[in-house]
Amino acid sequence: MSIVLQCENLAKTYVTGPMPVEVLKNIDFSVEEKSRVAIIGASGSGKSTLMHLLGGLDIPTAGKVTVCGEDMSALSDKARGDLRNQSLGFIYQFHHLLPEFNALENVAMPLLLRDGSVEEASEKAKEMLSKVGLVNRVMHKPAELSGGERQRVAIARALVTHPKVILADEPTGNLDRKNAVQVQNEMLELNSELKTAIVIVTHDSSVAKSMDEIYTLEDGILER
Repeated sequence: MSIVLQCENLAKTYVTGPMPVEVLKNIDFSVEEKSRVAIIGASGSGKSTLMHLLGGLDIPTAGKVTVCGEDMSALSDKARGDLRNQSLGFIYQFHHLLPEFNALENVAMPLLLRDGSVEEASEKAKEMLSKVGLVNRVMHKPAELSGGERQRVAIARALVTHPKVILADEPTGNLDRKNAVQVQNEMLELNSELKTAIVIVTHDSSVAKSMDEIYTLEDGILER
């Protein structure tokens, strides 16, 4: 299988005071298409920093992140944004849905950012919402949905563009056990159906164990 996401000698150091803080140290890591990867580690270990670098939301101090053969650091801001929209999907602990838009409009948004037609975007959004069991909730705004439903809308939004990789940062961390299990199962089912690789940061051992590979991030070093 081909590699869809890779980082080489990746490092990140923040300079916020008299002493620089080295958060990530020479990380080498790759993700093959369709694979399921978990990253675990204590709070403050650098997991979110790593996810921001993998998603091109931050620039490394050293090393590089390659998405589908493209070096993210070498791209302009616009090109990096286009690559994110085309090849990556993001799911966070908090859904980050736009409160003024309904579920259908929230899910269609990434397609509309590609200058696609409203009709086509709406059709694909409705299809994806159906896959996460929300076909009867498409016209509801986030405030009218339960926490589990909001997170399933966020999953549909992340997957509607059929990205090569989903980057999920504690996607079940804000849910009760029942909803967490449902969200976890739907992510795995869609991974199988759509062949989208998943990289998930999680504190939940049951989520980590459902993945193909588990990495541990400790003191800025990523190990299997």
